[in-house]
Amino acid sequence: MPPAWLRVGAPILVGLLGLTLWVLWVDVLGTAPRMLPGPVAIATELVARWEIIAEDMAVTAGNALVGLLVGSLLAVVLAGLAAASRPVDGMIAPLVAAVAVVPIVALTPILNTMFGASSQFGRQAVAGLAAFVPVFVNVLRGLRQTRPVHRDVLRASAATGAQTFRTLTLPTALPYLMTGLRIASSLAVIAALVAEYFGGPADGIGTAIATYAKSGRAALAWAYVAGGILIGLVFFLVTALLERIVARRSPG
Repeated sequence: MPPAWLRVGAPILVGLLGLTLWVLWVDVLGTAPRMLPGPVAIATELVARWEIIAEDMAVTAGNALVGLLVGSLLAVVLAGLAAASRPVDGMIAPLVAAVAVVPIVALTPILNTMFGASSQFGRQAVAGLAAFVPVFVNVLRGLRQTRPVHRDVLRASAATGAQTFRTLTLPTALPYLMTGLRIASSLAVIAALVAEYFGGPADGIGTAIATYAKSGRAALAWAYVAGGILIGLVFFLVTALLERIVARRSPG
């Protein structure tokens, strides 16, 4: 494993190098496309209009969070049913495969139209569908990781099904659940942004990006992109931290 200073310093060095090349391309050489402003212009817009950007960030984060929670809860329930019953697993598997390949850009306009232009439910539903698949796959895998010898020991000890689940199945599956949540958190944010881009209420990061990009206000559009990146980073860091905490407390 590389030393701590290298793990921290390498990403910072790559970031600084990228910013330097960006400034050189846009501000020094002047050969960048018109819709690509420099990082200084983007940062200026982000600071100057932070209040309105933060309001739209709250809308997008709320849609992503609702979708993540509902999609994950549904995934855990269905994964538990699939792990407990092979026939149920056979019925659910095609549905999960269909959800995994459904194109969000095609589904989003339909949901937004179905639930009305003033409702956030269509956007939340898209985020929930995006979060559902990785959580379901990981939880189902975790529920099937318990060894037969461990189950036999508990059965010989006259443990009930609830006791077996609490002491064996759940601790084994919990790290897989957290891994699925970490993956799903980023997907939920991306799906919420895409859903906002394709209609619905006139708020949210995705709607603002589309509006300002079409009107030629490139720096402000990119400032909203930075806001979306901040949301994704927060979701990822929180779920990654939870995953690390669970991994440390789980038995080997």
